[in-house]
Amino acid sequence: MIFNEDSRVKIPSILHLIQLGYKYLSLKEAQWDENTNIFTSIFKEQLQLINSNLSEKDIQKVYADISISLENEDLGRAFYNKLIDQSGVKLIDFENFDNNSFHVVTELPYNKDDESFRPDIILLVNGMPLVFIEVKKPNNRNGVQDEHRRMQRRFQNKKFRKFVNLTQLMVFSNNMAYSEEDTQMLEGAFYSTTNYKKPIFNYFREEETFDLNKLLQPRTEEDENFVLKDTNLLSIKSNKEYQSNKSPNTATNSISTSLFQRERLKFILRYAFAYVEEENGLEKHIMRYPQLFATKAIENKLENGLKKGIIWHTQGSGKTALAYFNVKHLTHFFQKHNIIPKFYFIVDRLDLLTQAAKEFTARGLVVHKVDSREAFSRDIKSTSVLHNSSGKAEITVVNIQKFKDDPDVIKNNDYNLSVQRVFFLDEVHRSYNPKGSFLANLELADKHSIKIGLTGTPLLGSEYNSKTLFGDYIHKYYYNLSIKDGYTLRLIREEIETNYKLVLQEALENIKVLQGNIDKKKLYADHRFVEPMLDYIVKDMEQARISMGDNSIGGMVVCDSSDQAKMMQEIFDDKYADKSDTLFDQAAEEPASYGNKKKEESKVNKAQVILHDIGTKQDRRDWVSGFKVGKLDFLFVYNMLLTGFDAKRLKKLYIGRKIKSHNLLQTLTRVNRTYKTH
Repeated sequence: MIFNEDSRVKIPSILHLIQLGYKYLSLKEAQWDENTNIFTSIFKEQLQLINSNLSEKDIQKVYADISISLENEDLGRAFYNKLIDQSGVKLIDFENFDNNSFHVVTELPYNKDDESFRPDIILLVNGMPLVFIEVKKPNNRNGVQDEHRRMQRRFQNKKFRKFVNLTQLMVFSNNMAYSEEDTQMLEGAFYSTTNYKKPIFNYFREEETFDLNKLLQPRTEEDENFVLKDTNLLSIKSNKEYQSNKSPNTATNSISTSLFQRERLKFILRYAFAYVEEENGLEKHIMRYPQLFATKAIENKLENGLKKGIIWHTQGSGKTALAYFNVKHLTHFFQKHNIIPKFYFIVDRLDLLTQAAKEFTARGLVVHKVDSREAFSRDIKSTSVLHNSSGKAEITVVNIQKFKDDPDVIKNNDYNLSVQRVFFLDEVHRSYNPKGSFLANLELADKHSIKIGLTGTPLLGSEYNSKTLFGDYIHKYYYNLSIKDGYTLRLIREEIETNYKLVLQEALENIKVLQGNIDKKKLYADHRFVEPMLDYIVKDMEQARISMGDNSIGGMVVCDSSDQAKMMQEIFDDKYADKSDTLFDQAAEEPASYGNKKKEESKVNKAQVILHDIGTKQDRRDWVSGFKVGKLDFLFVYNMLLTGFDAKRLKKLYIGRKIKSHNLLQTLTRVNRTYKTH
């Protein structure tokens, strides 16, 4: 007998899901609306169960509204908002999650006109197909990748728009353990959410230990026979390989336990998704597993009465996104105790305030900015939780740089016990001087406040120690694991070519001879030194684009001084710039189109210097956005953008000055974000 993914993976996985509490539903006897694939009889029955006093007409209206919302070009955002809403008609009962219905079906056809696809396993919650699982047989190295490409084509097909908008969570598995050498996600079980372009695969590494004897319901022979008969596979029942694949420890069954047991599924559906307005359009993100476990760890600490601690997650692993997810989660956590939370995100530089505010706004939070002593003093003393009148979730982003050592800024002994202040303190490896007054006064301002420090590089020395200041670690996620998971890239240091070293050394000697004992800053900003330096950088970038086969990657030059940065821009404009200026004026191309350009189009011809005294604030914001979407090839900087600046296409960093201690790692990790395959 030839065994395929059905007998090896799919049927054992369905049986495992039955043990997790999902009822198997045969499509031979079921009815569903082919326009949405919602099982309407189950849906209507459940709506009446979890919502009191709903008439048949009310239910029909709710269903019609859902069907219309699924037509939107919004990645299902309107539908998702209906899905998690607990204030009106509930589509899911999150307060009593067992009050919902849970079914598993196989090979449900997703049809539109003459096109169709059939996911291997579909999970229904109250009749809504919110989850599907695609399985491949083991040792099929191209199976998962081929399915990834097929799903990409389906997501791009507007005929399947309703189904994409409806689906929340997907798993792709070839039932193999993750390989330490696998950098292309060819082996293992991966999870994802939907995307109109290409689903992003994520590893899931479980951090909790389950008592499977309590978690899994006994498997009955009647259930197994029903599934095998319904799928015409009764003949495999006694086969040893099939029997072993029913183990809860296989890759597919393990990730199903992690994601689809009821408590986890409830958490994921309610808290683990974010709609993000990126420069290139709307994206839907799902919590990375370190963010999920960090969020659960924060909740656990709070339940045990602890009010402070540190999240140590490596640079580039998504700490601002983690804060966003916790605004969602902790809002509900405190509301259960009749407490209203008030959230703060503390940074120590103006550019980080701007960056954080932009990221939170992109995720749909209302952002209130504080950048003065007086404004923070007023805010910290106020018992009002929101500054906006819409009632939307809000976070206050505070720049403490200008007043962190003012002893009287935030002193306040009047606090309201019905308001819980939650402070996320960014980059707690720096600027929070225990000898200064900011931390002390933050404590005095509200002794009941919660302080969560975020860092990728905690201070471990004897002078300042992050743990001493902020408490013990709540959760850790290290650089090496982040690289394995594909969330960040390994940093590669490249030496400057010998011939260019000699050219630069000769330039320095010539300038010294002509101008005598010249100041080093002026020496390195002299056009006779900057020009050969820039020539090398431009040539190196063009070669990098050719070798990577991607003309969309960008570079950043960290200059020795602001004068050197200005000189670099002047020489670039004179020697390399595209004088037509059409590239920057036109809409940015989709990054994927760059890979098909010819070699000669790897040339760089657009660059911009970013300094505090060049252009207006809006100009600088436009230039940064322009770089992110591919309108600029280079940024020339001195002090700005060395931290908090995230641009996935930034793949080459040229450092022209000494950067010390934690600032060095902060700067280097500007280039460790994943971008396509780089």
